[in-house]
This record gives sequence, structure tokens and C-alpha cells, in this order.
Amino acid sequence: MSDSTIQSVDRALTVLRLLARYGELGVTDIARKLKVHKSTAFRLVTTLESHDLVEQHSDRGKYRLGVGVLQLAGATTAKLDLVQRSRPVSQRLAEVVGETVNITVLAGQEALYVDQVAGSAALQLHNWVGQRIPLHATSNGKVLLASVSGVRFDELTSGVLKRFTDKTITSRQELRVQVERVRQNGFAIAVDELEVGLTAIAAPISGADGVVVGSISASGPGFRITRAHLPDVAKHVVASAQEISRRLGWHGH
Repeated sequence: MSDSTIQSVDRALTVLRLLARYGELGVTDIARKLKVHKSTAFRLVTTLESHDLVEQHSDRGKYRLGVGVLQLAGATTAKLDLVQRSRPVSQRLAEVVGETVNITVLAGQEALYVDQVAGSAALQLHNWVGQRIPLHATSNGKVLLASVSGVRFDELTSGVLKRFTDKTITSRQELRVQVERVRQNGFAIAVDELEVGLTAIAAPISGADGVVVGSISASGPGFRITRAHLPDVAKHVVASAQEISRRLGWHGH
């Protein structure tokens, strides 16, 4: 490894530390603090962004730490505030509904699983923590889409909406209608949209400032979570999301 490569790695790590310290910084700020040319700072943040280690705030053009940092945390995920505060609630929800409960956050153009609790009826042994799921075909994804601005919605759905089953929403216009329904109802439902036979219900989790920071979902086979059973499961999922939000400091409605 050349000295220049080592220097680049050192600078990239310094960028991460600066963002951890200041929260958000523009390229000019980063260049000044690193004492490098603006073009060098731009190359550094662009590379970090390609690995989801930083992300750009579309409204202000500044950079902040990205969700890739969560994935690198790996085994220490349980120490993260959202996971730590939601875990007891997730466990209770899994006991009540008997199904798999997941916590997700927005990661680039997908939803990232950050925690999972299996209910008594759940046969699913696969641990999804650290894996990503599409926004348009999942209840968690639709909740996260409902939390962003119209401009951000367009950015997140700008690519081809992949079809996974006959029920997958591949029309951006139809997805926009569903997302508006999520805002009105306070929860999202996905039946057979990602996988035939899978039903999931998700609700938004808000941080102390009222901004949605993630989602919680309960998912299981359609023969257990039937249409008749959906309202009851949705009620428990929404109540759990509200409880986690309170634990994060949100006391609104």
C-alpha cells in the first residue's frame, strides 16, 4: 500500500470523525478542516457515500454519517439507541402477535433491518439484521416512503420498481396513492407483495423531534395473518411504534 493510499484512508477516517463530531458538514467545511483542496474533499465524501458511510442531505447539500455505519457496527447494533430502546417493545409485540417483528431504517434507496425478534408462531430462523429490502414492495418500506418529502419520494422511486410477485406495486403513481393512505391510516400493509404467502404490517417510529427515524413491523404467513386478523395486528403494531417513539423522547400525537 502506497503512502498516498494510506494518506487517503487516514483522511477518509478523519471525515467520518468530523461528521460524528459536528453532525453535518459541507464539502468546503470538510476541505478546510482537513487542510486539503475542495476537489480532494469531494472525492473523499463521494467514495464514502458510495459505501453508504456518509449521505448527503438533499435540502442543504451537506453531508452526514450514513447507515453504512450501522452495518459496520455489526455485533454492537444492540447498543444503538433505536435498537436498545425498541427491543423490550419488540419482544412484547412478538409475544402478543406470535409473529416475527422487525425494526428498519431508511438506507439509501432501501430499508435496512437493524433488529429482529421472532414470535412463538414464527418458523423463520433466518436473521435478517444487516440486510436490505425494497421500499416499494414492503410494509416497512412504504412507512419509510410516507415519511419523506415529495422530492425525496421521487428520488427514492426513480429507478425501475422491481416486480417480485403478481401483487408487487410497479407503478409509481399507484405507490404514491398507497403511501398517502399510509399517512392517513398511520400504518402500512403488504400482502403477497414481496413474497407470495407473506403478510406484513408496519408503523412509523418517531424520534424526539417528531421526525420518523424508522419503522416496526410484524410479519407472518397469510393463513395466520388473515384479512379479518389484520386490524387487530395493526392495532398492536401502531401501539408498539408509539411506545418506542415515547422511549425515544417523542411526546406528540
